Amino acid sequence: MKIVVLTGAGMSAESGVSTFRDNGGLWDQYNVEDVATPEGWNRNPRLVTDFYNGLRHQILEKEPCLGHRLVAQLQDRYDVTVVTQNVDDLHERAGSKSVIHLHGELMKVTSSWSPNNPRYIQTLIPPDIDVHIGDLADDGSQIRPFIVWFGESVPRFDDAVHVCSRADILIIIGTSLNVYPAAGLTHCVPSGTPIYLIDPKPVHWNSDNTFTHIQKGASEGMQELLGLLPSP
Repeated sequence: MKIVVLTGAGMSAESGVSTFRDNGGLWDQYNVEDVATPEGWNRNPRLVTDFYNGLRHQILEKEPCLGHRLVAQLQDRYDVTVVTQNVDDLHERAGSKSVIHLHGELMKVTSSWSPNNPRYIQTLIPPDIDVHIGDLADDGSQIRPFIVWFGESVPRFDDAVHVCSRADILIIIGTSLNVYPAAGLTHCVPSGTPIYLIDPKPVHWNSDNTFTHIQKGASEGMQELLGLLPSP
């Protein structure tokens, strides 16, 4: 039985990771056009580089929450793929083996000229996680974060569509379902696929399929969900 787990900022919020859009989130502290667009990078690569260096240090101080660990434990019973809008590595650190990052990965860097070319994508290994102006990729360009910025295409979206189109169950955790193209993935699952939505807030979502809303946080919601899932 194939399960796809679609996660958003509410998943990592339980680990203490700042969300971007909520009150007090990162977009209240930084101008999105300055640190999360190609134009911002071209204007001031040092500012952008320092911003993501700081985020990496913050993430390394966080640990996967119970929700992350329970998602990983689903692998013991099901064929599980996590599709996440988050750029942290908390799913991997919790033990999830198949993770599709829609918006890039904070612990990776790449070429400024060819950011999606796998030849130039590097994983930063602690404690050496800081990037400096003058650090070059193998093609000679300045290294940039391996992050999908606003205005850029989502290179792994087709991979996510493929796994969703084969899902027997879809679990959605901690996302407002307002961010596209990720929200569109909910319409890619086969008709009649059971959908479980875990989010403590009311969610106004016009689903093509009937869905069960577990109005709890990621960890509590996953604990409840485990008792609802069918046997493999």
